[in-house]
Amino acid sequence: MSDQEQHQYCTNKFIELANQLRKEEIEPSLVSGALMTAAGVYATYAAIGNNGALEASGVDKVVAVFRRTLEHHQTIKKAKLQEKQA
Repeated sequence: MSDQEQHQYCTNKFIELANQLRKEEIEPSLVSGALMTAAGVYATYAAIGNNGALEASGVDKVVAVFRRTLEHHQTIKKAKLQEKQA
């Protein structure tokens, strides 16, 4: 499986979990916040392991990656919406 395929697989698994939590009547904003917290915890682990914490510059790097990822997803989503309207 390619990196892109693995990425999509993992993304889908996280969405499945989020949907399961939503079925437990947990508000989407809480589920989203928990996913962001988990992403931050795991990003810290991926960067420096379990025995450290990110400095401000490391936090900035994680935030920049999250921003680029979110912007990329929104660009794709908008294009798909425009396709549907056409």
